[in-house]
Amino acid sequence: MGYKLAIVGLGGMGGWHYENITKRIDEIDVVGAYDIREEVRPHIEALGLKCYNSLEELVNDKEIDIVTIATPNDVHKDIAITCMRHGKHVVCEKPVTMNAQELEEVMAVQKETGKLFSVHQNRRWDKDYVIIKKVIEEQMIGKACMIENRVQGSRQAMHGWRAYKINGGGMMLDWGVHLVDQLLDMIPAPVVDVYADLHALYSEEVDDNLKVMLKFENEVSAIVEVATNCFINQARWHVIGEEGTAVINDWSCNGQIVKLNTEEAMEWADAIVYTEAGPTRTMAPRPSETTINLPLPEAASDWTDYYKNIVSVLDGTAELIVKPEQCLRVMKVIDAIFKSQEKKTSISCCI
Repeated sequence: MGYKLAIVGLGGMGGWHYENITKRIDEIDVVGAYDIREEVRPHIEALGLKCYNSLEELVNDKEIDIVTIATPNDVHKDIAITCMRHGKHVVCEKPVTMNAQELEEVMAVQKETGKLFSVHQNRRWDKDYVIIKKVIEEQMIGKACMIENRVQGSRQAMHGWRAYKINGGGMMLDWGVHLVDQLLDMIPAPVVDVYADLHALYSEEVDDNLKVMLKFENEVSAIVEVATNCFINQARWHVIGEEGTAVINDWSCNGQIVKLNTEEAMEWADAIVYTEAGPTRTMAPRPSETTINLPLPEAASDWTDYYKNIVSVLDGTAELIVKPEQCLRVMKVIDAIFKSQEKKTSISCCI
């Protein structure tokens, strides 16, 4: 069975949805688009799509099965509710809403209408994430203790509507929501403590650099870091486990695993060791024979699997991967992050 889809907001991400669905998802046919900007209309028509004059015209088109929302964040809630109440299934760009309360309103309408509602958390399909999730879930370095999840760049700028608070701009609601979603997706334990340090170095209204500390009930600690003024990048992922360390350095997934060699015990000498760090035993280099260097595991990933899952759910053959309830948990953590920043203290919680 095929499905017809329309896009609301044919900008950068809207265009990404169009290109990837059209080229790679045979079961979905993108047939139309609506954008509030008049200058986008010629582009919509040039693609051979039906150009709607209003959201009302789009939702009243009985031909449309699915609507993908790729607008600024502040209008996601109202568009999603309108679409579902007119019988449309909805895929919404992240962040799904401006806060958890708005998402609860959307979820109430989803239950009322019975329509599919999902959030495009596509970075659950990033290869680096799929690899690190495998490392953690299969305890390749023992139980994970500390996880650092970061994205760093040096462009020193926010672009377009993402620079404006009213539209839900800022790095926390841009990249930050992806990194929080990744952590919550692979750590089932509740978040019990949140501390945020958000900076606006190049923006007058929104955060453009941030570091967030999350503590989980199972004693896992995590750092979420996003920077737009970093000229020497740290590792994309750095995970310390009870039996080793895993590192993914970059988007190309260069990295390694170093873990204990259980067949070679390390003997502790009574004498202090003199190193470049000065006299120490604790921080002295570990003998090389007591560790094993391993490559990162192989992992297959494809962003279009998100839409393939949407098709399977509508066909009744699969369970939804990105569930609204999961996204609500993410938004509650993000609400706590903004509260921590406002109060300038850590926030105790159970999310």
